[in-house]
Amino acid sequence: MILTPARAARTREQNPAVQDRIRSLLPEMPSAVARVAGYLLKHPQAPLTLSIGELAEQAGASPATVTRFCRTIGYPGYVELRVGIATDVGRSTSLDSWAAEIGGEFGPDDSPEDVLRMLIGSHTKALREATSAMDLAVITEVSRRIALSSHVDIYGVVGSAMLADELQGRLYRIGVPAYAWSEVHSGLTSAAIQDSDTVAIGISTTGRTDETIEMLAEAGRAGAFTVAITNDPTSPLAELADRKIVTSIYDQFRQPDDLSAKHGQLLVLDLLYLLVAQENFDRSSAKLAASALAVSSHRRPRRTPPRAAAVSEGLGVVAGLRDGSSAAEREEADR
Repeated sequence: MILTPARAARTREQNPAVQDRIRSLLPEMPSAVARVAGYLLKHPQAPLTLSIGELAEQAGASPATVTRFCRTIGYPGYVELRVGIATDVGRSTSLDSWAAEIGGEFGPDDSPEDVLRMLIGSHTKALREATSAMDLAVITEVSRRIALSSHVDIYGVVGSAMLADELQGRLYRIGVPAYAWSEVHSGLTSAAIQDSDTVAIGISTTGRTDETIEMLAEAGRAGAFTVAITNDPTSPLAELADRKIVTSIYDQFRQPDDLSAKHGQLLVLDLLYLLVAQENFDRSSAKLAASALAVSSHRRPRRTPPRAAAVSEGLGVVAGLRDGSSAAEREEADR
């Protein structure tokens, strides 16, 4: 599997680290190329000291396979791969405690304008990556399963719990019996009583959260159709699910638990919700209208902007002058 021109262009634009490229593309690699990838995941700096022939021998492959591996992850050849690895080493050795905790893109002396600009870039990048990583065929299949299911369980803890609650609320409003679980005991109890007519969804940015993995695995053992929503297609959560929806190409965010990591997931959840609604458009429309009407009395009307109120009052004065009455006379008449 060689990168297509379009995908290669995205890779160059995003400039991910070599290790991130390898992890994201490993599931699609042929076995011989995957051997080279596996060796470099264990020995990430090996190309800095080994020739292409020596690396091929260590990885149990041929020099031609090493060259093919380089092209697969977006480098024209072995020399460019070595440059990429050397660049990554330079990045990692220059990190100080600030960079480790806050993110290398931000400095303690950056202006608010610079921080905002970099955040916008980070969040926009997350959406681009999510769009590139989407498998619409899988998302469409999952949406149909949800629309036809008798029950949907959604599992997520800490930050992912907010996403689980958001999806649950949206599905419930269009008539899909959905429940979100963030507490593992309650989630396991619900997961254990699922069956083949139900869908269970686990949400985890890393795909390595034990509680979410346990709940989704339990639902799978009970017979549910299981779905993992994660940034890592090789994570334990993704591997145990019947279907996986990948929400980012590279798990490379500016700070731990960066909110930009959630944007790709929110985009996927929004798309999933809309596709489910399309599956039964009439029912979804009726449910949304009914729920909107039910809460309408609890929403205050919009306040008239001061400018609009002044214009309206001015028009009233003009109208009064036209009919020959004064504001005082009209007020007296109103009494």
